[in-house]
Amino acid sequence: MCLAIPSKIVKIEDSLATIDVDGVKRVVSILLLEDAQVGDYVIVHAGFAIHKIDETVAAESLELLREMASLTEN
Repeated sequence: MCLAIPSKIVKIEDSLATIDVDGVKRVVSILLLEDAQVGDYVIVHAGFAIHKIDETVAAESLELLREMASLTEN
């Protein structure tokens, strides 16, 4: 099972993008996306950005994930 967490592209160099999820950054391949740009939100699997998503949908998903995480902190 895979949990898709929206990630924001903050930097692009050639076919690699630096993504950010709540301050955690990592480098992923954007070879599978034709028009990835800085500021886009993407879904990442196995080190590849595989799908772009709308910023509003990304924000809603991240908020739900934060809420779920807060329920497990007790």
